[in-house]
Amino acid sequence: MPRSLKSHLEAHRSDRIGWLRAAVLGANDGIVSTASLMIGVAAAGTDPAAVLTSGVAGLVAGAMSMAAGEYVSVHSQADTESADLARERAELAADPAAEQRELQAIYVARGLDTPLAAQVAAQLMRHDPLGAHARDELGISSQLSARPVQAALASAASFAVGAALPLGVALLMPGRGLVLWMAGTSLLFLAALGAVAARAGGAPLAPATARVAFWGALAMAITAGAGHLFGALA
Repeated sequence: MPRSLKSHLEAHRSDRIGWLRAAVLGANDGIVSTASLMIGVAAAGTDPAAVLTSGVAGLVAGAMSMAAGEYVSVHSQADTESADLARERAELAADPAAEQRELQAIYVARGLDTPLAAQVAAQLMRHDPLGAHARDELGISSQLSARPVQAALASAASFAVGAALPLGVALLMPGRGLVLWMAGTSLLFLAALGAVAARAGGAPLAPATARVAFWGALAMAITAGAGHLFGALA
């Protein structure tokens, strides 16, 4: 069979968008929030044991919060998609000819001439009318559809992994200089996370790495300042 006629599969990065967004958000939040929390507690003059306790509590609470938040928000998106599909299904049952003209108009707007758009719309209406309208009118596809459980599990797991990194530093490093060690290593972790996420998503490495590191450094600096101020006032 000629090479041009052979079917082939292509791997697109958009297939990863659901779990990648949740995983990157969870890991980033795990590193930033846990490191910032422990840095703030340490800057207040608290003993190392209390710093570790705050980090463990932050890991557990943050993972549960990320899971719950992702599930609720993504489930809301899934509910909206289901409602739109139900409405589209009813419209197809009530007036399929009007829905076919609507689909034809979409293809004309995208650049097909009217006869070809009419032919494409007619064939798709015979094959899978709801799928055609979901994809081309509503922008809903199987690759990008909302998956609440997947997003919740990815967020919770990635948050826990991210939060474990500054916790490990706190366990290994002595109490003296803990703030500097934790801030420095957390920035390295964040930079690595930005690079991995950029590579997985096909984005340029430098801007993604700098963006993640900058906001992490800002969060840790503000939290450290708040902790130091509270420690001085206490």
